[in-house]
Amino acid sequence: MKVVSLFNNKGGVGKSTLAFHLSNILAERGYKVLMIDLDPQCNLTICGMNEELLHEIWREEDLFIDDFEAAKQSKPQEEFSDILSRTRTIHFLLKPTEDGQGDLSNLPPVYPVRNNLDLIPGRLTVYQYENKISERWSGAYSGDPLSIRTITKIREVAENYSSINNYDFIIIDTSPSLGALNKVIISMVDGFIIPALPDMFSSYGIRNIGNALTNWKKEFNTIYGLISEDKRLRFPENFVRFLGYTIYNAKKYSGNSPWDLALAHYNYAQEIPAIIEQCIDIDVRGHLSQEQARNPMGGTAVMHSHNTLPNMAQKYKLPIWEIPSCPNLDAEDKGTIMGNRKIYEATRDKYIEFSDSFIERINTLN
Repeated sequence: MKVVSLFNNKGGVGKSTLAFHLSNILAERGYKVLMIDLDPQCNLTICGMNEELLHEIWREEDLFIDDFEAAKQSKPQEEFSDILSRTRTIHFLLKPTEDGQGDLSNLPPVYPVRNNLDLIPGRLTVYQYENKISERWSGAYSGDPLSIRTITKIREVAENYSSINNYDFIIIDTSPSLGALNKVIISMVDGFIIPALPDMFSSYGIRNIGNALTNWKKEFNTIYGLISEDKRLRFPENFVRFLGYTIYNAKKYSGNSPWDLALAHYNYAQEIPAIIEQCIDIDVRGHLSQEQARNPMGGTAVMHSHNTLPNMAQKYKLPIWEIPSCPNLDAEDKGTIMGNRKIYEATRDKYIEFSDSFIERINTLN
Protein backbone atom coordinates (compact mmCIF):
# COMPACT_ATOMS: atom_id res chain seq x y z
CA MET A 1 0.00 0.00 0.00
CA LYS A 2 1.24 3.46 -0.90
CA VAL A 3 -0.19 6.73 0.43
CA VAL A 4 0.02 9.56 -2.10
CA SER A 5 -1.03 13.19 -1.91
CA LEU A 6 -1.68 15.77 -4.60
CA PHE A 7 -0.39 19.14 -3.49
CA ASN A 8 0.40 22.61 -4.75
CA ASN A 9 0.79 25.85 -2.85
CA LYS A 10 -1.22 27.44 -5.69
CA GLY A 11 -4.97 26.86 -5.70
CA GLY A 12 -7.11 26.35 -8.79
CA VAL A 13 -4.76 23.91 -10.51
CA GLY A 14 -7.33 21.09 -10.72
CA LYS A 15 -5.82 18.79 -8.11
CA SER A 16 -9.21 17.51 -6.86
CA THR A 17 -10.33 16.76 -10.42
CA LEU A 18 -7.02 14.99 -11.09
CA ALA A 19 -7.23 13.04 -7.82
CA PHE A 20 -10.76 11.88 -8.66
CA HIS A 21 -9.94 10.80 -12.20
CA LEU A 22 -6.63 9.16 -11.30
CA SER A 23 -8.39 7.22 -8.55
CA ASN A 24 -11.16 6.15 -10.92
CA ILE A 25 -8.85 4.93 -13.67
CA LEU A 26 -6.70 3.02 -11.17
CA ALA A 27 -9.85 1.37 -9.80
CA GLU A 28 -11.03 0.55 -13.30
CA ARG A 29 -7.67 -1.12 -13.95
CA GLY A 30 -8.14 -3.40 -10.94
CA TYR A 31 -6.29 -1.56 -8.18
CA LYS A 32 -8.06 -1.00 -4.86
CA VAL A 33 -8.09 2.70 -4.06
CA LEU A 34 -9.22 4.83 -1.12
CA MET A 35 -9.66 8.59 -1.52
CA ILE A 36 -9.35 10.73 1.64
CA ASP A 37 -10.49 14.34 1.39
CA LEU A 38 -8.41 16.57 3.67
CA ASP A 39 -9.10 19.78 1.79
CA PRO A 40 -11.66 21.80 3.80
CA GLN A 41 -13.23 22.87 0.49
CA CYS A 42 -14.30 19.22 0.02
CA ASN A 43 -14.17 19.26 -3.80
CA LEU A 44 -13.00 15.65 -3.99
CA THR A 45 -15.92 14.59 -1.80
CA ILE A 46 -18.41 16.45 -3.99
CA CYS A 47 -16.99 14.64 -7.03
CA GLY A 48 -17.78 11.26 -5.49
CA MET A 49 -20.79 11.74 -3.24
CA ASN A 50 -24.28 13.19 -3.47
CA GLU A 51 -24.51 16.51 -1.61
CA GLU A 52 -27.71 15.53 0.21
CA LEU A 53 -26.03 12.42 1.63
CA LEU A 54 -22.97 14.47 2.62
CA HIS A 55 -25.20 16.99 4.39
CA GLU A 56 -26.87 14.18 6.33
CA ILE A 57 -23.47 12.79 7.37
CA TRP A 58 -22.37 16.23 8.54
CA ARG A 59 -25.64 16.85 10.40
CA GLU A 60 -25.33 13.55 12.27
CA GLU A 61 -21.76 14.42 13.30
CA ASP A 62 -22.31 18.02 14.42
CA LEU A 63 -22.53 17.32 18.15
CA PHE A 64 -19.43 15.11 18.02
CA ILE A 65 -17.42 17.83 16.26
CA ASP A 66 -18.42 20.26 19.02
CA ASP A 67 -17.42 17.87 21.84
CA PHE A 68 -16.83 14.23 20.97
CA GLU A 69 -16.93 12.72 24.45
CA ALA A 70 -19.98 14.70 25.58
CA ALA A 71 -21.86 13.70 22.44
CA LYS A 72 -20.87 10.06 22.90
CA GLN A 73 -22.00 10.06 26.54
CA SER A 74 -25.33 11.65 25.62
CA LYS A 75 -26.28 8.71 23.44
CA PRO A 76 -27.11 5.12 24.36
CA GLN A 77 -24.40 2.66 23.36
CA GLU A 78 -26.67 1.13 20.75
CA GLU A 79 -27.23 4.51 19.08
CA PHE A 80 -23.50 5.33 19.12
CA SER A 81 -22.73 1.92 17.59
CA ASP A 82 -25.32 2.68 14.93
CA ILE A 83 -23.54 5.96 14.12
CA LEU A 84 -20.25 4.07 13.75
CA SER A 85 -21.94 1.62 11.38
CA ARG A 86 -22.27 4.34 8.71
CA THR A 87 -19.70 6.33 6.74
CA ARG A 88 -18.11 9.15 8.73
CA THR A 89 -15.95 12.09 7.66
CA ILE A 90 -12.20 12.29 8.15
CA HIS A 91 -12.69 14.96 10.83
CA PHE A 92 -14.96 12.64 12.81
CA LEU A 93 -12.24 9.96 12.65
CA LEU A 94 -9.62 12.45 13.87
CA LYS A 95 -11.81 14.09 16.51
CA PRO A 96 -11.09 11.73 19.46
CA THR A 97 -7.38 12.46 19.02
CA GLU A 98 -8.09 16.17 18.66
CA ASP A 99 -10.00 16.09 21.96
CA GLY A 100 -7.41 13.91 23.69
CA GLN A 101 -9.80 10.96 23.98
CA GLY A 102 -9.33 7.26 23.31
CA ASP A 103 -9.59 5.77 19.85
CA LEU A 104 -12.86 4.60 18.32
CA SER A 105 -13.86 1.07 19.25
CA ASN A 106 -14.26 0.19 15.58
CA LEU A 107 -13.76 1.95 12.26
CA PRO A 108 -16.85 3.20 10.42
CA PRO A 109 -17.23 1.88 6.86
CA VAL A 110 -15.89 3.86 3.95
CA TYR A 111 -18.24 5.18 1.27
CA PRO A 112 -18.21 2.92 -1.82
CA VAL A 113 -17.92 5.15 -4.90
CA ARG A 114 -17.62 2.25 -7.36
CA ASN A 115 -16.02 -1.16 -7.60
CA ASN A 116 -12.48 -0.95 -6.13
CA LEU A 117 -12.89 2.74 -5.20
CA ASP A 118 -13.88 4.08 -1.77
CA LEU A 119 -14.03 7.50 -0.14
CA ILE A 120 -13.61 8.99 3.32
CA PRO A 121 -15.44 12.29 2.87
CA GLY A 122 -14.15 15.66 3.96
CA ARG A 123 -15.60 18.25 6.28
CA LEU A 124 -15.28 22.04 6.43
CA THR A 125 -14.38 21.87 10.13
CA VAL A 126 -11.10 19.96 9.65
CA TYR A 127 -9.24 23.24 10.26
CA GLN A 128 -9.87 22.56 13.96
CA TYR A 129 -7.53 19.57 13.79
CA GLU A 130 -4.89 21.83 12.26
CA ASN A 131 -5.16 24.08 15.32
CA LYS A 132 -4.41 21.11 17.59
CA ILE A 133 -1.40 20.10 15.51
CA SER A 134 -0.01 23.62 16.00
CA GLU A 135 -0.72 23.57 19.75
CA ARG A 136 0.91 20.17 20.29
CA TRP A 137 3.80 20.42 17.86
CA SER A 138 6.41 21.38 20.46
CA GLY A 139 5.36 18.43 22.62
CA ALA A 140 6.41 16.02 19.88
CA TYR A 141 10.07 16.91 20.47
CA SER A 142 9.83 15.56 24.02
CA GLY A 143 7.93 12.48 22.90
CA ASP A 144 4.63 13.51 24.49
CA PRO A 145 2.28 10.62 23.55
CA LEU A 146 -0.69 12.80 22.62
CA SER A 147 1.49 15.08 20.50
CA ILE A 148 3.00 12.12 18.65
CA ARG A 149 -0.44 10.62 18.19
CA THR A 150 -1.77 13.93 16.82
CA ILE A 151 0.89 14.33 14.13
CA THR A 152 0.79 10.66 13.06
CA LYS A 153 -2.97 10.02 13.27
CA ILE A 154 -3.76 10.69 9.60
CA ARG A 155 -1.17 8.12 8.54
CA GLU A 156 -2.57 5.69 11.12
CA VAL A 157 -6.11 6.10 9.78
CA ALA A 158 -4.86 5.33 6.27
CA GLU A 159 -2.97 2.25 7.43
CA ASN A 160 -5.87 0.97 9.54
CA TYR A 161 -8.32 1.15 6.66
CA SER A 162 -5.79 -0.46 4.35
CA SER A 163 -5.32 -3.35 6.75
CA ILE A 164 -9.08 -4.00 6.56
CA ASN A 165 -9.67 -3.41 2.84
CA ASN A 166 -6.26 -4.19 1.31
CA TYR A 167 -5.87 -0.98 -0.66
CA ASP A 168 -3.14 -0.64 -3.23
CA PHE A 169 -3.27 3.16 -3.14
CA ILE A 170 -4.62 5.79 -0.79
CA ILE A 171 -4.99 9.16 -2.52
CA ILE A 172 -5.18 12.23 -0.24
CA ASP A 173 -6.42 15.59 -1.46
CA THR A 174 -5.13 18.69 0.32
CA SER A 175 -5.65 22.44 0.50
CA PRO A 176 -3.08 24.83 -1.06
CA SER A 177 -1.87 25.87 2.40
CA LEU A 178 1.64 25.44 3.81
CA GLY A 179 0.18 25.31 7.32
CA ALA A 180 0.43 22.69 10.05
CA LEU A 181 -2.15 20.29 8.61
CA ASN A 182 -0.40 19.97 5.28
CA LYS A 183 2.98 19.80 7.00
CA VAL A 184 1.75 16.64 8.72
CA ILE A 185 -0.05 15.22 5.67
CA ILE A 186 2.78 15.73 3.18
CA SER A 187 5.51 14.67 5.60
CA MET A 188 3.69 11.43 6.49
CA VAL A 189 2.67 10.17 3.05
CA ASP A 190 4.90 8.04 0.82
CA GLY A 191 4.89 10.36 -2.17
CA PHE A 192 3.32 13.50 -3.58
CA ILE A 193 2.49 14.93 -7.00
CA ILE A 194 2.42 18.60 -7.93
CA PRO A 195 -0.30 19.48 -10.44
CA ALA A 196 0.58 22.85 -11.95
CA LEU A 197 -0.56 25.43 -14.43
CA PRO A 198 2.15 26.82 -16.73
CA ASP A 199 2.20 30.25 -15.11
CA MET A 200 4.16 32.42 -12.70
CA PHE A 201 1.98 31.50 -9.72
CA SER A 202 2.57 27.75 -10.00
CA SER A 203 6.29 28.38 -10.43
CA TYR A 204 6.40 30.29 -7.16
CA GLY A 205 4.17 27.67 -5.57
CA ILE A 206 6.73 24.98 -6.37
CA ARG A 207 9.50 27.16 -4.90
CA ASN A 208 7.46 27.54 -1.72
CA ILE A 209 6.88 23.79 -1.52
CA GLY A 210 10.59 23.10 -1.88
CA ASN A 211 11.49 25.53 0.90
CA ALA A 212 8.76 24.13 3.14
CA LEU A 213 9.88 20.53 2.54
CA THR A 214 13.42 21.38 3.57
CA ASN A 215 12.19 22.81 6.86
CA TRP A 216 9.64 20.04 7.46
CA LYS A 217 12.26 17.34 6.85
CA LYS A 218 14.58 18.93 9.42
CA GLU A 219 11.77 19.10 11.98
CA PHE A 220 10.67 15.52 11.46
CA ASN A 221 14.23 14.22 11.52
CA THR A 222 14.81 16.03 14.81
CA ILE A 223 11.63 14.62 16.33
CA TYR A 224 12.45 11.13 15.04
CA GLY A 225 15.93 11.31 16.53
CA LEU A 226 14.65 12.36 19.97
CA ILE A 227 11.76 9.94 20.51
CA SER A 228 11.83 6.33 21.67
CA GLU A 229 11.93 3.34 19.36
CA ASP A 230 8.30 2.38 19.98
CA LYS A 231 7.09 5.88 19.03
CA ARG A 232 9.14 5.76 15.83
CA LEU A 233 6.93 2.88 14.68
CA ARG A 234 4.15 5.40 14.13
CA PHE A 235 6.17 7.15 11.43
CA PRO A 236 6.73 5.98 7.82
CA GLU A 237 10.09 4.40 7.03
CA ASN A 238 11.12 7.31 4.80
CA PHE A 239 10.38 10.99 4.62
CA VAL A 240 8.02 11.79 1.74
CA ARG A 241 9.40 11.58 -1.77
CA PHE A 242 8.51 13.63 -4.81
CA LEU A 243 6.77 11.68 -7.59
CA GLY A 244 6.81 14.46 -10.15
CA TYR A 245 4.77 17.29 -11.56
CA THR A 246 2.15 17.46 -14.24
CA ILE A 247 0.90 20.38 -16.28
CA TYR A 248 -2.86 20.10 -15.92
CA ASN A 249 -5.87 21.88 -17.38
CA ALA A 250 -3.86 24.31 -19.53
CA LYS A 251 -5.53 25.84 -22.58
CA LYS A 252 -4.52 24.20 -25.85
CA TYR A 253 -3.01 26.31 -28.65
CA SER A 254 -2.24 23.91 -31.50
CA GLY A 255 1.03 24.50 -33.29
CA ASN A 256 2.27 27.28 -31.00
CA SER A 257 4.84 25.14 -29.16
CA PRO A 258 5.95 21.50 -28.85
CA TRP A 259 3.29 20.96 -26.15
CA ASP A 260 0.55 22.92 -27.93
CA LEU A 261 0.59 25.66 -25.32
CA ALA A 262 0.68 29.41 -25.77
CA LEU A 263 4.34 30.39 -26.09
CA ALA A 264 4.36 32.27 -22.77
CA HIS A 265 2.82 29.23 -21.04
CA TYR A 266 5.29 26.88 -22.69
CA ASN A 267 8.15 29.04 -21.49
CA TYR A 268 6.84 28.87 -17.91
CA ALA A 269 6.41 25.09 -18.22
CA GLN A 270 9.99 24.73 -19.40
CA GLU A 271 11.21 26.51 -16.27
CA ILE A 272 9.63 23.97 -13.92
CA PRO A 273 12.36 21.27 -14.06
CA ALA A 274 15.05 23.81 -13.13
CA ILE A 275 12.92 25.11 -10.26
CA ILE A 276 12.41 21.55 -9.01
CA GLU A 277 16.14 20.83 -9.23
CA GLN A 278 16.95 24.05 -7.41
CA CYS A 279 14.27 23.99 -4.72
CA ILE A 280 13.38 20.35 -3.98
CA ASP A 281 16.08 18.54 -2.06
CA ILE A 282 17.86 15.69 -3.81
CA ASP A 283 16.94 13.34 -0.94
CA VAL A 284 13.27 13.91 -1.77
CA ARG A 285 13.58 13.49 -5.56
CA GLY A 286 16.75 11.43 -6.01
CA HIS A 287 14.89 8.14 -6.62
CA LEU A 288 13.55 9.53 -9.91
CA SER A 289 15.52 9.23 -13.13
CA GLN A 290 16.58 12.48 -14.76
CA GLU A 291 13.94 11.95 -17.43
CA GLN A 292 11.20 11.40 -14.83
CA ALA A 293 12.24 14.44 -12.81
CA ARG A 294 12.36 16.76 -15.82
CA ASN A 295 9.26 15.68 -17.74
CA PRO A 296 5.64 16.03 -16.64
CA MET A 297 3.99 12.87 -15.39
CA GLY A 298 2.13 11.36 -18.32
CA GLY A 299 3.68 13.80 -20.77
CA THR A 300 0.91 15.72 -22.49
CA ALA A 301 -1.76 13.10 -21.73
CA VAL A 302 -3.82 15.25 -19.33
CA MET A 303 -2.07 18.56 -19.99
CA HIS A 304 -4.78 20.37 -21.88
CA SER A 305 -8.04 21.84 -20.65
CA HIS A 306 -11.17 19.71 -20.37
CA ASN A 307 -13.21 22.92 -20.59
CA THR A 308 -16.60 22.22 -18.94
CA LEU A 309 -16.17 18.44 -18.78
CA PRO A 310 -15.06 18.40 -15.10
CA ASN A 311 -18.24 20.29 -14.19
CA MET A 312 -20.26 17.45 -15.71
CA ALA A 313 -18.11 14.90 -13.88
CA GLN A 314 -18.89 16.61 -10.58
CA LYS A 315 -22.57 16.91 -11.39
CA TYR A 316 -23.02 13.24 -12.31
CA LYS A 317 -20.44 11.83 -9.85
CA LEU A 318 -18.70 10.00 -12.68
CA PRO A 319 -15.34 10.21 -14.43
CA ILE A 320 -15.55 12.17 -17.67
CA TRP A 321 -15.33 9.13 -19.95
CA GLU A 322 -18.38 7.46 -18.35
CA ILE A 323 -20.74 10.45 -18.57
CA PRO A 324 -22.18 9.71 -22.07
CA SER A 325 -23.23 6.24 -20.83
CA CYS A 326 -25.03 7.64 -17.77
CA PRO A 327 -28.73 6.68 -18.00
CA ASN A 328 -29.84 9.70 -15.96
CA LEU A 329 -28.57 12.64 -17.99
CA ASP A 330 -30.63 15.78 -17.58
CA ALA A 331 -32.50 16.90 -20.67
CA GLU A 332 -30.59 20.20 -20.85
CA ASP A 333 -27.24 18.34 -20.82
CA LYS A 334 -28.01 15.35 -22.99
CA GLY A 335 -27.76 17.00 -26.41
CA THR A 336 -24.41 18.63 -25.73
CA ILE A 337 -22.93 15.54 -24.07
CA MET A 338 -24.06 13.11 -26.76
CA GLY A 339 -22.90 15.51 -29.46
CA ASN A 340 -19.43 15.41 -27.91
CA ARG A 341 -19.48 11.75 -26.93
CA LYS A 342 -16.17 10.91 -28.60
CA ILE A 343 -14.44 13.78 -26.79
CA TYR A 344 -15.76 12.58 -23.43
CA GLU A 345 -14.85 8.95 -24.01
CA ALA A 346 -11.41 9.73 -25.44
CA THR A 347 -10.30 11.05 -22.03
CA ARG A 348 -10.18 7.46 -20.75
CA ASP A 349 -7.11 6.61 -22.84
CA LYS A 350 -5.46 9.83 -21.68
CA TYR A 351 -5.91 8.92 -18.02
CA ILE A 352 -4.70 5.38 -18.66
CA GLU A 353 -1.52 6.91 -20.08
CA PHE A 354 -1.22 9.18 -17.06
CA SER A 355 -1.79 6.28 -14.65
CA ASP A 356 0.94 4.24 -16.40
CA SER A 357 3.37 7.05 -15.62
CA PHE A 358 2.05 7.27 -12.07
CA ILE A 359 2.57 3.55 -11.45
CA GLU A 360 6.06 3.69 -12.99
CA ARG A 361 7.03 6.41 -10.55
CA ILE A 362 5.37 4.68 -7.59
CA ASN A 363 7.56 1.66 -8.32
CA THR A 364 10.65 3.81 -7.77
CA LEU A 365 9.68 3.98 -4.09
CA ASN A 366 10.18 0.25 -3.55
